Amino acid sequence: MSNQNFKIEPYTDNDKAQIIEVWEKSVLATHDFLDPIDFIEIKALVQTIDFNDFEVYCLKQNSEVVGFIGVAEKKIEMLFFSPEYIGKGLGRKLTEFAFSELKADKVDVNEQNGNAIKFYQKLGFITYERTTKDDQGKDYPLLRMKLAAE
Repeated sequence: MSNQNFKIEPYTDNDKAQIIEVWEKSVLATHDFLDPIDFIEIKALVQTIDFNDFEVYCLKQNSEVVGFIGVAEKKIEMLFFSPEYIGKGLGRKLTEFAFSELKADKVDVNEQNGNAIKFYQKLGFITYERTTKDDQGKDYPLLRMKLAAE
């Protein structure tokens, strides 16, 4: 799979249905620690997000959204891929775009999501804080990470 077949494009409202579908498939494949009831609540919350409130960019193959990244105030707030595109170097492609174009240098990661932690560590992130609950007050600890100073 060549990275040249993919384009990074700014989010438009026409992308919303595809983004929500990618989010759902990605979370089901990677967040096995989530209680099913919490997943349903989070999905309902995601459906209400105005993605225009973030700097969101879609990774597209032809016109299909295969992944997306969202940044707010230099913090990566979302990075999700359809499961068949995970582990193909595309996460690095989107995060490097976020570093260079959006000046992103922080991220919160669920502590139970070991693969995401390893991914961000490979990119140079270090943990600077741990929470006992997520931002919705649920019992999913977060690791607050930032790019290590070079």
